[in-house]
Amino acid sequence: MPVKEGIRQRTGAALWRRPWLRGALTLSPPLLWFLVIYLSSLVVMLITAFFSVDSLTGNVIYQWTWSNFSQIFTQSVYGSIILRTVLMAVLVTITDALIALPFAFYLAKVAGRRWRHLLLSLLLMPLWASYLAKVYAWINILSNKGVLPDLESHLHLPITHIAFTNIAMWIVFSYLWLPFMIVPIYGAFERVPNSLLEASSDLGAGSWQTFRWVILPMVLPGIVAGSIFTFSLTLGDFITPLLIGGSSSTFIGNAIYDSAINGGNLPFAAALAFVSIAIMAIYLLLAKLAGAFEAL
Repeated sequence: MPVKEGIRQRTGAALWRRPWLRGALTLSPPLLWFLVIYLSSLVVMLITAFFSVDSLTGNVIYQWTWSNFSQIFTQSVYGSIILRTVLMAVLVTITDALIALPFAFYLAKVAGRRWRHLLLSLLLMPLWASYLAKVYAWINILSNKGVLPDLESHLHLPITHIAFTNIAMWIVFSYLWLPFMIVPIYGAFERVPNSLLEASSDLGAGSWQTFRWVILPMVLPGIVAGSIFTFSLTLGDFITPLLIGGSSSTFIGNAIYDSAINGGNLPFAAALAFVSIAIMAIYLLLAKLAGAFEAL
């Protein structure tokens, strides 16, 4: 027993003197799980992308080929799908950023403590609801016999007829991912000292000048951090385009689903998935250069 106690004391002392060792031991199990499960599955998917499928039997042909990637980058339909997906992700990100900036500023710098807690609760409450429930609620709002056309009719306004269009997808995506943009920006605003805003005002700067030269540079990492969520979630979503978008609203996620499930072409689906991963990797690199990870 004294031997075991001595070993435990020496081990505790060694860990106390070496904080990096404590961190390494704490992170080792999840990192090992990440390496074995997540990265290995990505490697398998990448390898699968270089195989092909026999058109007669539907069996996978385990011979290296670039045919899947060649098909993606030579057929205009897939170029249109990729461009449509990226443009929607960018548009949703910009929209959420424009909405989140004043809201997050009010939360961090204007609202009282009780009012701030209430607004934060209301902001996070939709995240507790089912994703599908929120999408179907928007279908009931935007459909041709839904709440929006009925309201427009009662107000004697032109009926918009935006159901099952890219505009409808833009609205729904912006609503779904807005909390993921507000929270990082709110955290960035909280780190802006009030003394800087007061000094800017004392030096004669107007509201726009204060925002442009004082606030924006300090909250930019929070904006980019929020954009990681809005961009990636839009990029990989396939349910909202399927339920909200029209027949010409296929996204990368829908193409992957159709190739893997309906078409049975797993290698081609893997190739499409890696195009999506490559786009997100480029975006993360740009976000890192903008200092986004400092705000996470």
